[in-house]
Amino acid sequence: MKVGFISLGCSKNLVDTEMMIGIFKKEGFEIVNNPEEANIIVINTCGFIAQAKEEAINTILEMAEYKKKNCKFLIVTGCLIERYKDELIKEIPEVDLFIKFSEYESFWNEIKKLLSSCKYENNKLDFLNRVVTTGVNYAYIRIAEGCNNFCTFCAIPYIRGRFTSRKEEDILEEVKVLVKKGIREFIIIAQDTTKYGVDLYGEPKLAELLNKISKINGVEWIRFLYSYPESITDELIEEVKNNNKICKYFDIPMQHISNEILKRMNRKTTMDSTKRLITKLRKEIPEVIIRSTLMVGFPGESEKEFQELCEFVKWAKFDKLGCFTYSKEENTAASTMNNQIHSSTKKARYNKIMKIQQEISKENLKRFIGNTYKVLIEDAIVDDNNEVYFVGRTYMDVPEIDGCIYLKGKAEINTFVNCKIIDISEYDLIGEIL
Repeated sequence: MKVGFISLGCSKNLVDTEMMIGIFKKEGFEIVNNPEEANIIVINTCGFIAQAKEEAINTILEMAEYKKKNCKFLIVTGCLIERYKDELIKEIPEVDLFIKFSEYESFWNEIKKLLSSCKYENNKLDFLNRVVTTGVNYAYIRIAEGCNNFCTFCAIPYIRGRFTSRKEEDILEEVKVLVKKGIREFIIIAQDTTKYGVDLYGEPKLAELLNKISKINGVEWIRFLYSYPESITDELIEEVKNNNKICKYFDIPMQHISNEILKRMNRKTTMDSTKRLITKLRKEIPEVIIRSTLMVGFPGESEKEFQELCEFVKWAKFDKLGCFTYSKEENTAASTMNNQIHSSTKKARYNKIMKIQQEISKENLKRFIGNTYKVLIEDAIVDDNNEVYFVGRTYMDVPEIDGCIYLKGKAEINTFVNCKIIDISEYDLIGEIL
């Protein structure tokens, strides 16, 4: 039978999908990209915010239409199912099987029952047997699951459970397996990467883990995402500073800068500590790229507190910045708070933050002109004048999140080259291969 997969939401969810693909492939199923060809369609959903839930429902309904054609079984898994399985069973009868995230231990048993066959083994989701879907250049390495932070706006701890680190030796073995498959860049992820090891070893072990990964032959680039500001240690900063294989890139979800809002969010930082961290990172690692994510429209966010956030963005001059509007999520503490902000106000505040950042981004990019950087070539395009440009990423660019670099010259896809930056566009760099 042919199986098609759709993975929604974050890269942490994608790793689960890749393990699911690995099981089906191991059992001899053919993996296809076109849903019209699939006899089985598996959708791994996100249930983090309202927009993600809407996307998941629309995708389920869209894929349900293929049951009128070749699709025999529609299977839906993931975070949305963790939260709303009972309701979805009633509302979308076209789905043949719903599997919660917390039921993944029995994932293949549930599939077996659906397919009514005894020939399949009792498979479990396995990091070592997953099928990397992100291409030949990079792969995500999930080092932990769940979260203990319990931010008042976030449902993740209720969906994915408490923070649980993977054993160091298992992570290193996974990297070695992927290196043998040709993967050269490894993106370390968890809900909070900087807490890695606290539950297993009694102290943060991210810096030590990154060091050990860097010593594996064949690893070219390492980057880590979702590092909470209060847990970024001096040891971690030193490791990033001195290890040539670790990209000088910190992804730090700060959410806000107002002390009052941070307190209501149950964040563990303050305005002063955040500013000190940014200042220290730029002093210790002059070439560092700092990316952050901010939230506007949190319950009770006054105009004064929003202006504090605007001034902070102007001061911080983030290299990369994402912003989203607060989404009221059931069973979270923030959902019951007074003074919920009107959607039009949230949208206006979002637009203002992004307009400020747009000007900052233009100025930030100018400083790269004339510099030389190592680039991973990932694609080639032809413009309207039939000129060929290679498309790649530097240490400053996380795939699917940040911009890219367009290069003139000769190169081969899936190789590293050195280039000189000669110009910029709105969010991207333009260079020539040396």
